[in-house]
Amino acid sequence: MIQKTTLLAISLVTLLFASCSNTQTTKTIKLAHGLDMSHPVHKAMEFMANDLEKRSNGTMTIEIYPNQQLGTERQCVELLQIGSLDMTKVSAAVMENFSPNMKVFGLPFLFRDRAHAFKVLDGEIGKELLDGGQKYWLKGMGYYDSGSRSFYTKERPVQTPKDLEGLKIRVMESVTAMNMVNSLGGSPTPISWGELYTSLQQGVVDGAENNPPSFYLSRHYEVCKFYSLDEHTTVPDVLIMGTHLWNNLNEQQQKWVQASADASVKHQRVLWAAAETEALEEVQKAGVEVIRPDKTAFQQKVSAMYEDYKDENEVYELIHRIQAVK
Repeated sequence: MIQKTTLLAISLVTLLFASCSNTQTTKTIKLAHGLDMSHPVHKAMEFMANDLEKRSNGTMTIEIYPNQQLGTERQCVELLQIGSLDMTKVSAAVMENFSPNMKVFGLPFLFRDRAHAFKVLDGEIGKELLDGGQKYWLKGMGYYDSGSRSFYTKERPVQTPKDLEGLKIRVMESVTAMNMVNSLGGSPTPISWGELYTSLQQGVVDGAENNPPSFYLSRHYEVCKFYSLDEHTTVPDVLIMGTHLWNNLNEQQQKWVQASADASVKHQRVLWAAAETEALEEVQKAGVEVIRPDKTAFQQKVSAMYEDYKDENEVYELIHRIQAVK
């Protein structure tokens, strides 16, 4: 169901795009996301826009609206569904609210390592999950690397799950993420990304969990001085297009858009690797204590979550298929 707050975003989108003429020969794709312009995902989107313009000989362009200009991740997905926006980037954790099988990516310690994750995402399982969104008016275009998520806190370091007890931890709007933090002993608190810095400052939450570049670029390290690299989840970002647009593109246009999206995925993963290294270096320079805890205790605490999906046949089967990928 579309949230009331989304109506404001719809009005803004309508005002922004009302001047676009139907007689234009250039097809302009409107893409919105919630990240900073220095983020690897935004840079990959700029790369995609330039690539598409070249491939299409200037007949197709992408206009990018970053920094939650058109709403939160969830609101942007809702705008896609009703045709008021064309493309967005959404975390798979938020995407599970729209395409339920995506929840599998939110399970902690699902992937053995980054290579395993890429093999799954770029293979049959990943494509199957991208295609699964079409019944919800969402066309999956590809997966951006979002690294591994770890806990960062204000008052004390997280060395073991016991250290999370009594702490309010910000999570995305994801039932899977909330269940994970609950399993580890923390108190999950969904808050939008744009409100998190202030929430940390004011003590609404005691910490959060995210990847190194997001921790650094958001400047959350100014408030949270402990970063525990337990790397509990590897949740990809998903590049999606509304089917209202995809189905109205001709075959050649679809090929151009998909090819440019594929090229941006490869480019983003290179940018991401460099951004992770830089982020960890910079937050440590700023006085953050980076902890590398033994992951065993964390894995044991959440292992029962896998069996919670026994009654969801499709998700349970996906878990075992992913684990079987070599």
